Amino acid sequence: MQETIQTLDDLAKIADYSLLNTLKADPDSTEDGVDHDPREVKSGHYVLVNPTPIENPLYIAHSKALFRELGIADTLATSPEFMKMFSADLSELPEGLQKTGWATGYALSIYGTEYYQQCPFGTGNGYGDGRAISILEVVAKGKRWEMQLKGAGRTPYCRGADGRAVLRSSIREFLAQEHMHALGVATTRSLTLYTSKTEKVARPWFRDGSYSKDPEVMVQEDVAVTTRVASSFLRVGQLELFGRRARKKEHPKAMEELEEFVLHVIKREYSEEIDANLPLEKKVVLLAKAFCERLTTLVAEWIRVGYTQGNFNSDNCALGGFTLDYGPFGFIDNFDPYYQPWTGGGRHFSFLNQPQAAEKNFHMFYSALLPLLDSKEEALKELKSVRERFSYTMQEKMIHMWKSKLGFSRFNPWIFNELIELMMETKVDYTLFFRELSNIPDTIEGLKKSFYGDAALRTPLLQKWEAWLRKWKQHIHQTNDESINATTQRSKERLSKQMKRTNPKYTLREWHLVPAYKAAQKGDYSLIHELQKVMTRPYVEHSREIEEKYYRKKPDELFHIAGVSHVSCSS
Repeated sequence: MQETIQTLDDLAKIADYSLLNTLKADPDSTEDGVDHDPREVKSGHYVLVNPTPIENPLYIAHSKALFRELGIADTLATSPEFMKMFSADLSELPEGLQKTGWATGYALSIYGTEYYQQCPFGTGNGYGDGRAISILEVVAKGKRWEMQLKGAGRTPYCRGADGRAVLRSSIREFLAQEHMHALGVATTRSLTLYTSKTEKVARPWFRDGSYSKDPEVMVQEDVAVTTRVASSFLRVGQLELFGRRARKKEHPKAMEELEEFVLHVIKREYSEEIDANLPLEKKVVLLAKAFCERLTTLVAEWIRVGYTQGNFNSDNCALGGFTLDYGPFGFIDNFDPYYQPWTGGGRHFSFLNQPQAAEKNFHMFYSALLPLLDSKEEALKELKSVRERFSYTMQEKMIHMWKSKLGFSRFNPWIFNELIELMMETKVDYTLFFRELSNIPDTIEGLKKSFYGDAALRTPLLQKWEAWLRKWKQHIHQTNDESINATTQRSKERLSKQMKRTNPKYTLREWHLVPAYKAAQKGDYSLIHELQKVMTRPYVEHSREIEEKYYRKKPDELFHIAGVSHVSCSS
């Protein structure tokens, strides 16, 4: 049984660097990790790179839930040695802990199209983790975790940027990851959040109250480092990189590196589903089936809770099938199928287009595997079949999800389609509507709480809602099991509880986050801690004060405001 981790020496006892021990470093990688200028990385699975510490680190928050899961004492989060390590200073680590970090390259594809022009070398060999540096792998309580610092300085993939993250974006990511975990959605996790009150960087941002889609001014912001944690940070974009090199025979060991990477993915993420003794071609097919299952489940879960990734490129698509990268993300307020929080994201990454975006990423995943199955006709046929069935699998997951949100045992497409049209016409708040519906209302009075604008005063529209509510309840009465068909008080209560486990009461909106990071810029972290408490318990009833503050519609005056309704960068 693992003892509680109270020091870095204790942490060193559970360190296990599988990626470094299994895969190959770039031949030009330096042993001391002094590798901070943009350069082409033409081979190898990773580069060793020493993170750049932030000045005078200051504790803001840590995830008590994740500390418990890892077996780490809460007191360690504020200890000088731990703060030093997780604010990017690895210079004085005890034996057993790696004193250099590592960064990985990846290819860039946007909605199924390969891109090279953003690479400063025009070759695609300059893409990768520009400011994300992994520093540790551990096996804690029988489970493997990788710890990655975001904002810890430049890597060879930085493309000329400064490698820093600002406090604003770091707060967003820190809170969002633990919120998503609490929502029951597969995700990376948050370990710690540290800032510096002496080191600042300039970033483009908006003027207060602006409606601009593009940043208007440069502002000085405090830097911060968050530690995000996952079973791995292996991405579809990485697989694409090795698949491309193998396909184009870019170097003599390209095929070997592709195979090694795929086997590492299987070992890290799918060892329970895929027998290690199977031949490679069978492993590849099983990997595709398992990833298809996880990816489709993930996207359906995003839509269940009202989450939009914003920038769902293949490099932001984790091969483990969980949410990766909280840059231009957003939780939807008023329902809009084309909601997109990022001004540079386009409709193809909007709320209800996420299933199609996932399919594009899966196609790039599929294409990258093809070189491994050359001449393996039966395996190629099976892999192609998995690819062709992706949209059907996705549709099945979406129907199951909508059934769950609506309290249906049997999906009714007519009632569902009518609801979507009404939600669009009314501009309902997505989270509030489904939570109020979970009360199994007898009238539409409770649902009105979710209506924006003057919808609650428009009689013809209200009559449509009343008619829809009758159809919805009738379908439940007739098709649900009698234990949850809402025909008795007991069955109504059971159905309500079931729906409330699906439909959260609280989701983390941007207008919740803005006051928190503005206060943090002045040294007040109380709103961060308040949001941490509320958003890690999103399904429960909180106090009346919390409900009045966070269980409400977005204020009208905040619509279309830059930095609240939309963002142009994640920095």
